[in-house]
Formats: sequence, C-alpha cells, structure tokens
Amino acid sequence: MDNLTHTLTGLAISQAGFNHKTRLATLAIVVGSNLPDVDSVSGFWGSVTYLQHHRGITHSIVGVIALGIALAGTVYFVGRRLRTKTSGPPLDGRWLLLACCVATGVHLLLDFTNSYGIRPFLPFSAHWYAWGIEPIIDPLLWLSLIAGLVIPALFRLITEEVGARKTGFQAGAVFSLCAMVALWGLREFSHRRALNMLDSTSYHDAIRKRLGAFPGFANPFDWTGVVETSQAFYVLPVNVLSEGLNSQGARVYHKSGPSLAISAALETRTAKVFMDFARFPWAEVVPTQNGTMVIVRDLRFQSANARRGGFAIRIELDQELHVRSQEFNFSGRFRYD
Repeated sequence: MDNLTHTLTGLAISQAGFNHKTRLATLAIVVGSNLPDVDSVSGFWGSVTYLQHHRGITHSIVGVIALGIALAGTVYFVGRRLRTKTSGPPLDGRWLLLACCVATGVHLLLDFTNSYGIRPFLPFSAHWYAWGIEPIIDPLLWLSLIAGLVIPALFRLITEEVGARKTGFQAGAVFSLCAMVALWGLREFSHRRALNMLDSTSYHDAIRKRLGAFPGFANPFDWTGVVETSQAFYVLPVNVLSEGLNSQGARVYHKSGPSLAISAALETRTAKVFMDFARFPWAEVVPTQNGTMVIVRDLRFQSANARRGGFAIRIELDQELHVRSQEFNFSGRFRYD
C-alpha cells in the first residue's frame, strides 16, 4: 500500500489504545508502520534492482519482527534520555516492543492485501503471496481512516471552545480500523464474485488454465479479469453488479510460438528478475532495423481498456541475438510507443 495509508493506519492503531500504555507509542508506531519500506533505497541502483529487492526481506515475517525489535530498542534508548512528561503514561519497554512489532506486522498485512504481493517466508522461500483485493492506492480506505481520525479532532476543538470535557480519539480510531476490516470484507466478497464470473464465461471454447481478478482504482465492484488459455490471454473488465460477462469484448493477447529471440531475452538478468515476479507474463517479438525487440508484460497490471500498460520489460537483441539493451518499466510504456 501507499505510505499515506500506512501512516494513517499507524495513527489509528496508536490512538486505539497503545498511546495510553507507554510514552512515545505514537511516534514508534507511525515510524514502524512505514519502516519495512526502507528497502526502497534499492531504487538508487535502478528499477530492476528495486523490483528484485522491494518487498523482500524487510517484508518477511522474520524481517518485520527484527525491524520491530530494533525500532523498539532505539525508541526506548532515546526515550530514556528525554525529559519525562509530568502527565501521560511512563515509558514502558514491553508495551513499546509490542507496539513496534504490531506496527511492522500490520504493514506486512496491508501490503498482502494488494495485487503486488509479498514474500513473507524469506529467506527460506522466495514465493510471492497476494490476497489481491486492494489497489495500491485506495481512496475509500483513505476516507475511512481520515474520517475516524479527523472527526474526533473536530469534536475536540468544539468541546474546548465551549469549555466542556475534552473528547478522546479512541472511539474514532477503533471506528477507522473496523471500517478498514469491513471494506476488506466487501472487497473479498466482490473478488470471489468476479472470479466466479470469469470462471463461468466461455473463451472461444478454449480450456481455461488460470484466471485472476485484480482491483480497480476505487470502485470495489470493478475488476480487471485475466484468463489464460493454451493459446492466448484474455483481459476484460468485470463489474460484479452486472448479470454476466461477454468475452467478445475482451482484449486478446495471443501467445507467441517457440522463439529463439524470446529464449535469448529470458536469459538476461532483467528478464529473470521480472519473471520471478510476474504472474501473467505475455511476450511479444517486435522486429527492428538492427535485430529484434522482445517485450514481456505482466498482464495482472494491464488495464482492460488500454493496449499497453502495466509492468513490463524490453530486451533489444541484434541480428545474432546478442543483447544490446535491457530495461524494466513500471508503466509499461517505452520510448518506441
């Protein structure tokens, strides 16, 4: 998920009760809610390195526990040297440790909900897992989190002006977290409905090998369906409130036959990293003046309404199939477009 969602979720977790258990809980939880994304520094070494290491060891069960312990130790060390507040809870190392581990663990859970996925069992297994019900950015999730945090703050200002007893933030924070879980429930129900609709649709009488449904930007009832058959991939929009699907409107990506160019391209580092990540890879071979260009796209990130898009790699080969250049692009749009 995006870091705004992680931060708002961390604030809600803190205000739901941890801030009453130990000093510096809010600081620790907000930092911990974003800490696993420290692996984003890999982007300084290029997009391929980023793809290889982002959501790597820091997004594993081992990683989030280690980060939680390290963060708790750091905050406790700093907190012991700060002047103690006259009001509020004392610095409690046990509660601080629990808060930090919850924060890093919830980061892992949030990232698991989207299509990108995580590798939770690193360093023992590099297999990707993804619930796939949430987009990377979900405005509905923002709204539910902000509402539970901002509305109590407004009531607090009003009660201060009239001289009444100050209202707390705990009820609003609990509401935010419950609204998040309720949204997940709605999206899971919608996701299963989308998968069932895809599975019950005919694709030119071809046998379905695999299928997936991937969330749209905001509407929990809109999905992009990807269906693989032996000959092609079908990408089509799915609205679970409609009565059914018609594969006639799907974008069809025919599979390439045996190709020396594709075989050569898949031997590159860029392709190996990408193929380890991709779930629905589709390759196309484009002749050029100097040789051949191989483009591989992960159709899980392909919009049903656009021919090109999503995560993709481009490998340029000369006429002897030697690699001239290799590139990974998150948008799937290259200079030749």
